[in-house]
Amino acid sequence: MERNELILSTLSKTWIFDLDGTIVEHNGYKSRGEDLLLDGVKEYLDNIPLEDKIIILTSRQEAYRAQTLEFLEKNKIRYDEILFQMPMGERIVVNDRKPSGLDMAIAINLDRDHFELPSIIRER
Repeated sequence: MERNELILSTLSKTWIFDLDGTIVEHNGYKSRGEDLLLDGVKEYLDNIPLEDKIIILTSRQEAYRAQTLEFLEKNKIRYDEILFQMPMGERIVVNDRKPSGLDMAIAINLDRDHFELPSIIRER
């Protein structure tokens, strides 16, 4: 797989996104008092099929829940679930492999504050 292509099956997906540094500028809500949506995020999320689920994870404390949800709503950022107070360490996804050989977990690490995900190609 080339860096700019994400080849996926035609099955419905669960997308898991970190919030700070991935969807919004890292700690912008603290340093400037409000979040800043990273370039390309809205367009990418809007192109994820509606049958797919989007889960957002964040280490933010509950005290920032209302402010965060208001920002996401104001910017029309689609998500199905958001989990606050997640540990700041690595996020580890463990899943099985189908008998066909299809890996059921994919991990993509982005440089902080640079939303550059590969284009989605559905082939399988």
